[in-house]
Amino acid sequence: MERKMTMATLLVQLLVLAFLILSKSDETFDVRQHLSTVTRYGAVKDVTANDYEASTIPDGCTAIHLNLVARHGTRSPTTNRMRELDNLANRLEVLLRDVKAKAQKINISLQQIPSWLWGWQSPWKGWQKGGELISKGEDELYHLAVRTRERFPDLFDEEYHQDTFVIKATQVPRTSASAVAFGIGLFNGRGSLGAGKLHAFAVTSESRASDILLSFFDCCEKYKKIRKNQEPVVDKLKEPILDEITSALVSRYQLNFTRHDTSSLWFLCKQIALLEWTDDLELFILKGYGKSINYWIGVPLLQDIVHSMEQAIKSKEENLIPGSYEKARLRFAHAETLVLFSCLLGLFLEGSEFEQIQREKSLELPPKPPQKRNWKGSMVTPFAGNIMLVLHSCLDNSSSKYFVQVLHNEVPVALPGCDNKDFCPFEVFKERIVGPSMKHDFYSLCRAKLEVQLPKDGETQKNKAEL
Repeated sequence: MERKMTMATLLVQLLVLAFLILSKSDETFDVRQHLSTVTRYGAVKDVTANDYEASTIPDGCTAIHLNLVARHGTRSPTTNRMRELDNLANRLEVLLRDVKAKAQKINISLQQIPSWLWGWQSPWKGWQKGGELISKGEDELYHLAVRTRERFPDLFDEEYHQDTFVIKATQVPRTSASAVAFGIGLFNGRGSLGAGKLHAFAVTSESRASDILLSFFDCCEKYKKIRKNQEPVVDKLKEPILDEITSALVSRYQLNFTRHDTSSLWFLCKQIALLEWTDDLELFILKGYGKSINYWIGVPLLQDIVHSMEQAIKSKEENLIPGSYEKARLRFAHAETLVLFSCLLGLFLEGSEFEQIQREKSLELPPKPPQKRNWKGSMVTPFAGNIMLVLHSCLDNSSSKYFVQVLHNEVPVALPGCDNKDFCPFEVFKERIVGPSMKHDFYSLCRAKLEVQLPKDGETQKNKAEL
């Protein structure tokens, strides 16, 4: 068996643990779609949160520019996660040894314990490095590019030039590798290199210390402090779920699991819906709608996207010849980048929540299972998750000459700020969606003083951050 498995693959392998707590199987439950931010793209690409019917692009409208914000593809576990799995293997060895000794003393059966637990070792045992893009991740980005070129042939029908097709990535190797995989798919057959007629192309990056377009979460000191101070709050919210599942494990199998063991093994059973919710809760609070600064610091990215659209409109109005202006701006970054950008656009909200964030009001936490919710990490930012903003030029006799269509994971999505339509007049897009965010300046936000009230015994931590 191939040793280079991703964390999501391991979770599927560990699904046998479903029977530890599951009293009745549910054939409609596909665990591969419930792994929060380690969900593979192929598992959720065609899954939509609702029955929204996409707009029909009017006759006479042509795509003239594309903005892409994409997460890197499926990666191997990070070094910390590999270390955690090594520790888990050691813990399992101790727990199984203890329960075996206990069974001999009080004559209890060990048959209910899954046989694969005996002698289990992490597939990454002995690895020193992690987090790199794996072959599956390369495949995700390559085929995303192939589908993008097929979907928008007019945008990618001319010869490559670095000023026509701008490709950017963060300075983390898996994002630049993702950009390369995408570029190979996009320009395959357009060059002169090798049998595949590949084309060399440029991928540029900014320093991680100053990349406020794609690595803003690393550049904003205030955000980092708020996130650090919120982490204990998130842990406190997750504890009851972990305790509930841990208790069930100990009660049924006499394996003396701790809360931390269960967290490492959140690959569990039907209760995976609750464990998924705890991860989604963390994503919401620390990176999403939980704090407005989480997404306001992405304003430079939104400004850059709008500017590129305005330049494309100017080029169209001036009738510049093909090849002399930019047709696509392609960016490859991280889960945080995609989450933030989703929030700036107002995606994955419930009811009147868009109006609430426009008034800078706090949102309720995502509903707890079995209630339905729009905010799911597996949908918002799976591996290779992406958002495309496609600028269309339409005939003058339409209600507007330029329109923006937003696609999330290649599926058109409704914009709350545009009357829940996915095909939005550019002027409306700028006024209702972009405009309210423009009053926030990245540097002013990140320099603002942060006051933190530390929790007293038994109290939930409270933050008094100037937002």
